[in-house]
Amino acid sequence: MSSHNSSAVNDPRQPSAAKPFVATPVAPQDLPIDYAGFIAVVFGVAGVMFRYKLCSWLAIIFCAQSLSNMRNIETDLKQISMAMMFAIMGLVTNYLGPARPATKN
Repeated sequence: MSSHNSSAVNDPRQPSAAKPFVATPVAPQDLPIDYAGFIAVVFGVAGVMFRYKLCSWLAIIFCAQSLSNMRNIETDLKQISMAMMFAIMGLVTNYLGPARPATKN
């Protein structure tokens, strides 16, 4: 009878025995690297420098992915905003800028 009583005390389905989850705090320098944000910056810069439309569009896609997975609002938002500015700047120069000069072969 005592074993039956001890199992009732350790039963996690009882509301009185449930404990709320408390997340452990993680320092910002210990967070994993935001690869999508880094790739967005690389594609954004490549889109502006080399005038590749595909790189600018990929930078916007990776910015959206990084924005949806953002963990630290302070540092990640700076990186995402920089990548988004490069991507938009690349798209504006590609679609609305002057045409490329024709190459002579």
